Amino acid sequence: MHPTVTLATGRDKRLRGGHPWVYANEVQMTPALKELPPGSLVTLADARGEKLGTALFNAKPLIVARFLDARPNLAIDAGFLRTRLAAALELRERLFAEPYYRLVHAEADRLPGLVIDRFGDALTVQLNSAGMDRLEAPLLEALTDLLKPSRIVLRNDSPARTLEGLETGIRAAVGGEGPIELVENGARFRCDPLGGQKTGWFYDQRDNRAFLAKLAQGKRLIDVYAYIGGFGIEAAVAGAAEVTLLDRSKPAMELAAETAALNGVADRVTAEAGDAFETLEKLASAKQRFDVVVCDPPAFVKSKKDLAAGLRAYQKMARLGATLVAPGGILFAASCSHNAPEEEFAKQIGIGLAKAGRSGRILRQAGAGPDHPVHPFLRESAYLKSLTLQLD
Repeated sequence: MHPTVTLATGRDKRLRGGHPWVYANEVQMTPALKELPPGSLVTLADARGEKLGTALFNAKPLIVARFLDARPNLAIDAGFLRTRLAAALELRERLFAEPYYRLVHAEADRLPGLVIDRFGDALTVQLNSAGMDRLEAPLLEALTDLLKPSRIVLRNDSPARTLEGLETGIRAAVGGEGPIELVENGARFRCDPLGGQKTGWFYDQRDNRAFLAKLAQGKRLIDVYAYIGGFGIEAAVAGAAEVTLLDRSKPAMELAAETAALNGVADRVTAEAGDAFETLEKLASAKQRFDVVVCDPPAFVKSKKDLAAGLRAYQKMARLGATLVAPGGILFAASCSHNAPEEEFAKQIGIGLAKAGRSGRILRQAGAGPDHPVHPFLRESAYLKSLTLQLD
């Protein structure tokens, strides 16, 4: 039997309505609950004692319970996890012909706090909640049984773990080190799951990269905040005439140059290490113009307190990016900050365009690809937003 977490009177409506989280001010917090090990399995009940299901509990953060299943006192073991993983796998295999995608996207795949990216027979895993952290052993067992991966890397370095009171770190749980390969939109990439950003790759921009690659055929493109060149190299493979990659990370630019050679497009790709804003200012002063300007930055708004400064950064990014767009060209601007509301992001992009003296039309508004599904009652998990504009 799991310990019971009782919700306060009248505070069960959101949970009954399908929301997967329970907040600290919604439960009858007792000294006994505060002493439970972070990530403990609990049974949720309403104020009348009616059992509502099984959840993962952590008394430390604002989100104290993450809903798992409507069955109370449920055993969460390797068998349970394998069933949930198999459902996520079946969906991705319907969506994609090749095994390169986000396999699990947390609450939307009914595995709260868990993120898994698949790179063929290699997996990168983020255990972003105390509950998932406690389930590491049965999770690895389930993944091994289902997919028999040659490598599993635990990327436990996300800020979410700090909020949960967990230690951060990166380690290989199965297999060794070295780069891993993936294929996306006809291009090949090598990424570093131990030393790269996030899980090693950003599958969420797959569809946006394909859309921009079509618009860049025969054109000149600059990929700002390029990481290892996803937008730019895919554009080059699709027929872009000239591609410039820009990122402040010299190792990322070195890997991007290797990736361009791997795809046979090194003669049309230049990789440059430098600060984005400084380099954009220099290019604007030099009257450089590009047919396609891609601005896909890291999160400018990492927490709510960063919102004002982050929105100003998006505005500046749009102003500088728009200055570089040739008449009739394309500006792509994205935000992966879930703390930056979509309407505020779009507003700042518009202000940036106006300050650059540019106008045009929005061709596409898009979020992440279908391997990053959104929980229907957790709309705030739709973190990625982007605008593709043609400028006059």
